[in-house]
Amino acid sequence: MRTLIGAVAAVLMMSGAAFAAEAEGQVKSIDKDKAIITLDNGKSYKLPGEFDVDNIKPGMDVLLAYDVVGGENLITDMQLPQ
Repeated sequence: MRTLIGAVAAVLMMSGAAFAAEAEGQVKSIDKDKAIITLDNGKSYKLPGEFDVDNIKPGMDVLLAYDVVGGENLITDMQLPQ
């Protein structure tokens, strides 16, 4: 029984990670009103509501983790330069 529960938990953790994606690049533009950043690859990503948009500047290198929800790329994690 423990093996079955452990296997189910492992599958659920892996399946959740399968929906996440990553993007890396330079910030091309920032729409502060809509909390959306666009990278140099041309793709746009929506920032979480609690994120301070003033910390992001065009030209910064970023690494994003995001989920696609309703056709929007919603950022779940972001690494900024040190």
